[in-house]
Amino acid sequence: MFNALVVRKDEESGKTGAAVEQVSLEDLPQGEVTVAVEYSTVNYKDGLCIGPGGGLVRKYPHVPGIDFAGTVETSSDDRYAPGDRVVLTGWRVGEAHWGGYAQKARVRADWLVPLPDGLSTRQAMAVGTAGFTSMLAVMALEDHGLEPGHGPVLVTGAAGGVGSVATAILANLGHDVAAVTGRPETAEYLTALGAARIVPREELNETTKRPLEGETWAGCVDAVGGAMLARVLGQMKYGCPVAAVGLAGGAALPATVIPFLLRGVNLLGIDSVMQPYDNRLRAWQRIARDLPMDKLEAMVRPAVMADLPQLGADILKGRVQGRVVVDVNA
Repeated sequence: MFNALVVRKDEESGKTGAAVEQVSLEDLPQGEVTVAVEYSTVNYKDGLCIGPGGGLVRKYPHVPGIDFAGTVETSSDDRYAPGDRVVLTGWRVGEAHWGGYAQKARVRADWLVPLPDGLSTRQAMAVGTAGFTSMLAVMALEDHGLEPGHGPVLVTGAAGGVGSVATAILANLGHDVAAVTGRPETAEYLTALGAARIVPREELNETTKRPLEGETWAGCVDAVGGAMLARVLGQMKYGCPVAAVGLAGGAALPATVIPFLLRGVNLLGIDSVMQPYDNRLRAWQRIARDLPMDKLEAMVRPAVMADLPQLGADILKGRVQGRVVVDVNA
C-alpha cells in the first residue's frame, strides 16, 4: 500500500472531494512501466481536477498530477530498467489516466523521458510542464530566427510558472527580457530571474483600435492570450515571432490580420501535451543546459501531498508564484 491524493465524487450531490488515502498496486491503471514517484508539482490543470466539480476528470476515483519524476521500479519495455530516473509531462496523465500525486505510478513507456545527466528529480519538477512549455516556446522562437541582440523579448504573465522559467532561460541566453506582471510586488523576484525591465500589465491589457503600433519586441512568450496577445501582435518588429502558450486572459483573440500581412509577424502555437518524443528529449536536454539551476531554486515553493487541495484552489485564483515542488513521500 502507498499514499495517493484521491479525488472522489458523491453520485447523489455531484460534489467532489480530494484527500490523501492508501492505495494498492492493484489499483494502478495498466502500463508497461511502474515508477516510484519522488516529486510532482502543481499546474492549472491540476487545480481544475482537484477543485469542486472535478474539472477535467472523466472517471472516479481519480489520482491527479499531470507531472511527476522518479525512479523506475519495474518495466516490461526494453527502453527502461529498474533504477532509471525518468520524468513525465503531458499525455493526459493526471486527467484521463492516474497521475503523479501518489508514491507510485504506472504509465506507458512512450510517455516517459529519461532525465538528462545533471538534472535531479526535484529539479525536474521545479521545471515541470510549465518549464517544459517555456523551453518549447524558446526553441520555437529560435527556430523562427530569434537571436540575442535582435531586441527586447517580452514575457507576459511573467511571475507564473511558465513566465518565470521563460524569463530565466531567455536572460541566461543573453536576451533583453521585458517581464509583464500585474503584481508590483513580484518585480524584485522577476529582476532576480534576469528581467531587464518590468512592464505593468495595465500598459498592455487593453485593446486598441490601431492594428499596428511602434515596432518594439523582437520576440514574445505569451502566457495570457486575449486582449493582451492582440495588443502585443501590433507591437512586434517586422518578421518577429510570438509563442502562444496560455490563455489566462481569455480564449478570444480580438485582433486583426494586419500584423501578419504588413509586418510578417509569426504567431506560433505551443502544445506541450502531445509533443513527439524526440522533441521532448531535445527540450529536456536544453533545460539541463540553459536553465540556471540557482535561478530555478529561487522559484521553488516546497509542498507535501496534504497541501494539494489548498494549492489547487490557489492556482485557480492566480495566487501561486513560481514553481511548487511536491514531495510525495514527505
